[in-house]
Amino acid sequence: MRPSMDYIPVLVLCFSLLLILETVTAIDTINTTQSIRDGQTLISADGTYVLGFFKPGKSKSRYLGIWFGKISVVTAVWVANRETPLNDSSGVLRLTNKGSLVLLNSSGSIIWSSNTSRSPTRNPVAQLLDSGNLVVKEEGDDILENSLWQSFEHPTDTLLPEMKQGWNKITGMDWSLTSWKSPDDPARGHFIDTLSPSGYPEILVIEDSKVKYRSGPWNGLRFSGSNQLKQNPRYTFEFVYNENETFYRYHLVNYSMLWRLVISPEGDLQRFTWVDQIQSWLLFSTANTDNCERYALCGANGICSIHNSPMCDCLYGFVPKIRSDWEATDWSSGCVRRTPLNCSVDGFQKVSGVKLPQTITSWFNKSMNLEECKYMCLKNCSCTAYSNLDIRDGGSGCLLWFGDLVDTRVFSQNEQDIYLRMAASELGNGDGTKVNDKSNTKKMIILSSVLSTGTLLLCLAMVLCIRNRKQRRNIIEGTI
Repeated sequence: MRPSMDYIPVLVLCFSLLLILETVTAIDTINTTQSIRDGQTLISADGTYVLGFFKPGKSKSRYLGIWFGKISVVTAVWVANRETPLNDSSGVLRLTNKGSLVLLNSSGSIIWSSNTSRSPTRNPVAQLLDSGNLVVKEEGDDILENSLWQSFEHPTDTLLPEMKQGWNKITGMDWSLTSWKSPDDPARGHFIDTLSPSGYPEILVIEDSKVKYRSGPWNGLRFSGSNQLKQNPRYTFEFVYNENETFYRYHLVNYSMLWRLVISPEGDLQRFTWVDQIQSWLLFSTANTDNCERYALCGANGICSIHNSPMCDCLYGFVPKIRSDWEATDWSSGCVRRTPLNCSVDGFQKVSGVKLPQTITSWFNKSMNLEECKYMCLKNCSCTAYSNLDIRDGGSGCLLWFGDLVDTRVFSQNEQDIYLRMAASELGNGDGTKVNDKSNTKKMIILSSVLSTGTLLLCLAMVLCIRNRKQRRNIIEGTI
């Protein structure tokens, strides 16, 4: 028996080493017999993302979340228990037989659950994908659409590449971002970044139920009010509108780069990229960059231009509703028509280079051309403006507005045109000019002055010519 007993210490050592190896080996998946405790993590197969427990900023509370795994700065992109923090490091994440993720505190109470609505037919597993998406699925089923639950459908404040922002019309699921309360508190803050559910969709930033910023509607290339978000070598955009879902998302061209779009606690939409050379996040773009981005700054039927002083003016054919307010730089009362409409004889004035007005009460059709769109607006006396839905390849589709035109601004580099309904007496150049272009106004004044002076000189010359003829005739008659 003695020789066989000598192997026991060796077996114990080997078993211990196996336990250590199991502990340090990165895993991206757990099943119903496994759990994640504070200090343990799931790591995506390529190491880009980590799921575990963390402490944000100066907070003493603990949260279950997902963050970037290959960088020196812990940057959370998703938080599970944002409203129910843990007071200590006793948290445990488990996966139930019914396919729900549950987060337990020190007393074993559930403080957060994924509330998976569909039960699996086989063994459920939870896996952290290379995209940063935490999915609950049936073991062996790698089709994302078949997953029982996924964190990408329950975003917090961050939009990652491949994530959808919008809504599912079948399930009613809303894919909106909600800001943190502060850099130290991931609880829901005051700002929501969402895709508008009414009219033709556009991105809205809402502060406590009031719109703070809007992107303008999608025009085939970008949102018409987001001039800085053009197609580029770094990422591309996708906008989908069909009977099942409506969403916007972006795709990386170079998947080795790290990108994130965040709604900050202050309500700013910010796009960051990680720069290895400086080991820091670089702010690549911000949506609301100037005062003209403030929603409806110039009131109804007003238009904003950051290059003009004052910034606000009325759209062509409109005048300030309360002139004294406008003189005091309070433009909130907006503008009214200078000349009332007469439906049977109205026409349209083209305005170029703009962020299109708010689309919450708009109507649209994807198959119409611009002439059909014009006719559709003309025969409806309530229609106040029309535009192409898509500006690519010469333009296509139809977008109609009814009532006041709200939150329009000048984008001199934008290829977007809008046609405003006008009383016949208000119609100017059929091709229109860019609204609020002060230089064009000055040119018209100069041209008018030149024409007036020229006409006056011509009349004077004719008078002198007639007088000279009469004098000659009198001289001739006198000599005879």
